[in-house]
Amino acid sequence: MLRFIVLALLWNNHVTAFGLLSRREIFAGASAAAIAAIGTSDPAWASVTDETPRVTTRMGGLLERYQDSARGWVILAPSGWNKFEGEVGAYDVKWQDLVDPKDNVKISSTPVKSTTTSIDVLGEVQTVGESLASKRNAKLVSASERQTEGILFYEFDFAINDGTHQLLQLSVNKGRIWSLDANTSEKRWNKLAPLYKNVLGSFVPKLS
Repeated sequence: MLRFIVLALLWNNHVTAFGLLSRREIFAGASAAAIAAIGTSDPAWASVTDETPRVTTRMGGLLERYQDSARGWVILAPSGWNKFEGEVGAYDVKWQDLVDPKDNVKISSTPVKSTTTSIDVLGEVQTVGESLASKRNAKLVSASERQTEGILFYEFDFAINDGTHQLLQLSVNKGRIWSLDANTSEKRWNKLAPLYKNVLGSFVPKLS
C-alpha cells in the first residue's frame, strides 16, 4: 500500500527522486528499477525551519513508549492494545484495539534512493493530500507539515467514504520512506483523535 501510494504521487507530480524498491526486489537482492525522468525533483516551495518538539506525554498511562532498536525508531503506542509484527506488503508493526479491530495504528516503510532525504520531494503538502484523497475516495480534512528532530513530516487527516477516519503521516529518514497511520470508525473519531494525534507526534524514525 505504501509503495502504491508513493508511486502514484510520483507519477502525478512528475517527481523522479525516490526510485523505490519493492519488497520482492529487496528479498531477491535485485536493484531498483529506475523511474524515467520527467521533470525536476527540486522542491520549489519554502521548507519548514521551525522545530516542533516530539510529543512525550503518556496521557495518564493511555500511551506507552516503544523503541525498535533494530529498525531505529521510537513511538508512544496505545497501552494494552495487541501488537503484531510484520505482515509483508502491509505493515512493519501494528497495534490493534482488543475490542474493535477498526481501531489500529500501523507503521510501514519502504527503501528509497540514498539521495532522497526529505518527504517534500513528493510535492507541496496540500497538493499531496488532495491527490491521496482523490485516490482513496476520501475527504481531505487537513494537511500540515512540521519538522521534528531535523526530520520533515507530512500529516494528513482523511474522512473516508466507507465510514472510517484516518490520520496519515509520511517522512523520510535513513534511506526509507516511513508511513504511520492511525485508523478508527467515524463514530469513534472524536474520542480517539487526541490519542492518535499524540501517537503521530511522538514517532521519530531514529533513536535519540
